[in-house]
Amino acid sequence: MNSWNVDSWRHMPLLQLPEYPDQEKLIRVEQELAAMPPLVFAGEVNELRNRLAEATAGKAFLLQGGDCAESFLEFSANNIRDTFKVLMQMAVVLTFGAACPVIKVGRLAGQFAKPRTSGTETINGVELPIYRGDIINGTEFTKASRDPDPQRMLQAYHQAASTLNLLRAFAQGGLASLEQAHAWNLDFVSNSPQSDQYSNMADRIDETLDFMKACGISAEHSSTIRETAFYTSHEALLLPYEQALTRRDSLSGDWYDCSAHMLWVGDRTRQVDGGHVEFVRGIQNPIGLKAGPTLPPDDLIRLIDLINPDNIPGKLNVIVRMGADNVEKGLPPLLKAVQREGRNVLWSCDPMHGNTYKAGNGFKTREVSKILSEVEQFFAVHRAEGTYAGGVHFEMTGQNVTECVGGAHAVTEDHLGNRYHTHCDPRLNADQALELAFLIAETLKKCRKLRNVR
Repeated sequence: MNSWNVDSWRHMPLLQLPEYPDQEKLIRVEQELAAMPPLVFAGEVNELRNRLAEATAGKAFLLQGGDCAESFLEFSANNIRDTFKVLMQMAVVLTFGAACPVIKVGRLAGQFAKPRTSGTETINGVELPIYRGDIINGTEFTKASRDPDPQRMLQAYHQAASTLNLLRAFAQGGLASLEQAHAWNLDFVSNSPQSDQYSNMADRIDETLDFMKACGISAEHSSTIRETAFYTSHEALLLPYEQALTRRDSLSGDWYDCSAHMLWVGDRTRQVDGGHVEFVRGIQNPIGLKAGPTLPPDDLIRLIDLINPDNIPGKLNVIVRMGADNVEKGLPPLLKAVQREGRNVLWSCDPMHGNTYKAGNGFKTREVSKILSEVEQFFAVHRAEGTYAGGVHFEMTGQNVTECVGGAHAVTEDHLGNRYHTHCDPRLNADQALELAFLIAETLKKCRKLRNVR
């Protein structure tokens, strides 16, 4: 294995990176970013890695969710707050329903870039670069908008900094308190079956808190009740941005990507000899690795050994995204290979990316029933193999969108155009996300009981 340095990725094969027309401008922006303060800190990253080690050992559960791709146009405190509320709802459903600690990681404060199937698109005979996320180019179909602009990295950095500032305030300033469980319910979910189920659970939490308060334990005296640990993550796709925000810790001498607590490598950029794997193998952040149906078990072991050569628990999260029709066939060989080789891996399920299709009216969408099915099969395969299903990874939002079809309040394909706001992939709305949380809580509870019996 070649020695690693912060820019060794530049000498490896690279996929999914934009071709910037102005290289001198790119260099200037990278230098400016490199002089900016870090967005997260080594101590926070180490704390998350320790908590993920607990999930790897079957003692906790990872909930990772948020936007498909953050945008500059829809950036607002209300949108961030509502997504935070939904994640808190999902987390408390999982914690209360399955009696299991939940690690909360948002796809926020950095999820600006998206891999694409093609590098260009053609409309009315005009071919232009494909939209790759607001950190790279714009959605408007014009040359000026679609040409990659490095200046956008600076805007993404400042938006990420503002988002992180707000998330920290929410997590530590009262909104995350268990006493606010009822307040997390969003208005447009209030008439759904999930809302009634959630409200009943929140009532039981209130009763528990009242009992604890009578015993002298209250939010005033316990940070566990009034605060939460909330971490950020995004795909490590735009490597010039990631390198510019990578810092050497003054205490340990180790390298940390300070753009987020956790980074992941996508299914399109996980090549063993590729630049993206090369970059993440040298940083101390917990790393997610997307595993689709085309990943052979031997390649997975090679990737694990590259990214986590010391086999440190909590360092590597394999995020399985097979699609509902491929889980039962594709997942067992990966589980068997990792078990056979004795590697420490946290397994989580991404039921979104393998279940995308184009509706008859042209909208890209996902069926909630397929998403639910992939999650159920993911847990079932782990039960059969005697391994631990340790997390889930969703694209979701607190906005009242109509992007995924189905759910208890069924969104049909005819409804997709009503509130289809995503800039890239379809997201679950709060109602659909809460429905999924209750399903996972029940399934996780059964799995943990079986695990304890064994």
